[in-house]
Amino acid sequence: MSVAGVGEFGLIDRVTSRLSYGSTVLLGPGDDAAVVAAPDARVVASTDVLVEGRHFRRDWSGAYDIGRRAAAANLADVVAMGADPTALLVALCVPADAATDWVEQLADGLGAEAAEVGASVVGGDMSASPTLTIAVTALGDLGGRAPVTRAGARPGDLVALAGRTGYAAAGFTVLSRGFRTPRLLVEAYRRPEVPYPAGPQAARLGATAMIDVSDGLLADLGHVARASGVTVDLTRNAFEVPPQMRDAAQALGVDPYSWLLAGGDDHALVATFPPTTALPADWRVVGRVGEGSGVTVDGRPFDGPGGWDHFR
Repeated sequence: MSVAGVGEFGLIDRVTSRLSYGSTVLLGPGDDAAVVAAPDARVVASTDVLVEGRHFRRDWSGAYDIGRRAAAANLADVVAMGADPTALLVALCVPADAATDWVEQLADGLGAEAAEVGASVVGGDMSASPTLTIAVTALGDLGGRAPVTRAGARPGDLVALAGRTGYAAAGFTVLSRGFRTPRLLVEAYRRPEVPYPAGPQAARLGATAMIDVSDGLLADLGHVARASGVTVDLTRNAFEVPPQMRDAAQALGVDPYSWLLAGGDDHALVATFPPTTALPADWRVVGRVGEGSGVTVDGRPFDGPGGWDHFR
């Protein structure tokens, strides 16, 4: 059955009946607005939008994976502030001839990704549109901690990474060339593996700055360098090229470091820490903060792409 066949409110009923709600949700869907507890008395909020043909393709990814990916892009921003995610609001613009079961699977993916961090989908909006568009707003709670911004890095700080980079970008390249393997890379593009616990953990460890790697490590560290008034120097040897990525790069004629350093959509976390910080295994040191401006690799500008730009 199509979306037009069940109508707006029928579709809303189908979607909301599939959702579950955590303890922070005081009032879920069904009223003019949801009510979510904010124990810290401050709310961290972030919004992202995914547009079909620009951020995802339905012939490359199923509805469930697209839902998880849409949720992950927002939840990663919340944990990058050192907060714990609490809720998601989702606005969906969908063609009238879209199948209702596709939308239901999308909702399942959104709910499953939110549940990984104890958050809930608490409401949103739906509209007909010729272009499938998913806009997600994520809310989070700081738990009494100060937010970790982009502006606190200081010369001498360690630069450390939690999670992986380059996998999703490699998967995108593989798919764009018409292939479906290696599966490891393709699945990384379809559904990111976000190191959610590492965000609040970094805040507790005293991280001086932090950011979600969505547009590429070099580009996102550029935001940190600019906001903090420092330079960030990465160590190339700190990034190991996994065998499947190495083989794909060789077959496709791509420098794998362009994926590792400039590829986005893995939603790793990168943070700066005081030099005496004892980092747990989830974090690995990949560089240092220094005097100056910009981002370098082994002391020199990177000879390759700088990262993702939505308007290029």
